[in-house]
Amino acid sequence: MANILAVDDDGDLRALIAETLGRDGHFVRTLDSGSRIGEVHCRWADLILLDLLMPGEDGPAACRRIRAMTDAPILFLTALNGEADVLEALGSGGDDYLTKPFRIAELRARVAAHLRRQRRPVSHRLVRGGVAFDLAAGTAEVEGRPVGLTRGEYALCRVLALHAGQTFGKERLYEEAFGFEREADSSAVTEHIKNIRAKFRAAGCEPVETVWGVGYRWKP
Repeated sequence: MANILAVDDDGDLRALIAETLGRDGHFVRTLDSGSRIGEVHCRWADLILLDLLMPGEDGPAACRRIRAMTDAPILFLTALNGEADVLEALGSGGDDYLTKPFRIAELRARVAAHLRRQRRPVSHRLVRGGVAFDLAAGTAEVEGRPVGLTRGEYALCRVLALHAGQTFGKERLYEEAFGFEREADSSAVTEHIKNIRAKFRAAGCEPVETVWGVGYRWKP
């Protein structure tokens, strides 16, 4: 049972989300605009569903504004799945995205997976490839300097670093990081990896390697 905030300008979709997730025992609040999300909503929500395209303040703008107020997973709902759109969504601080129209079963599974990951206890420290992970705090640093990873980026790095030297295909990496199997559309992993590489490169470190035609691995 969790508190879920659904923000979308489509009233029928908001009602469907509220009814569907309500049946799973969750408390669902809905808003019709990103600009209406306030600190009280951020404190309340355990997970946020956020439409990418809305009049006024769109999803990425709202995500950037509220990210400092909440550590809750943010899942974008989008009718667009082009590379630039996915990059904007994930780069603004989102953890994942669902492409409209989506199956209700996929929405339920994805929400459940992110909530499980949110509650997963960890309690140790790991150093791999020049990167130090505080697995309890969910942070990473290079030579004592924090690297500002989003939750989704951190989840992928954590899986790769825990299995340094092992190659993961995109689908398996997504499943291991987020707890939900998705055979199609690996754009989320691709864009997260781009962001991860850029952030570590800026910190003077390049721990993620591409194994062409196979996937990604973390330098031991």
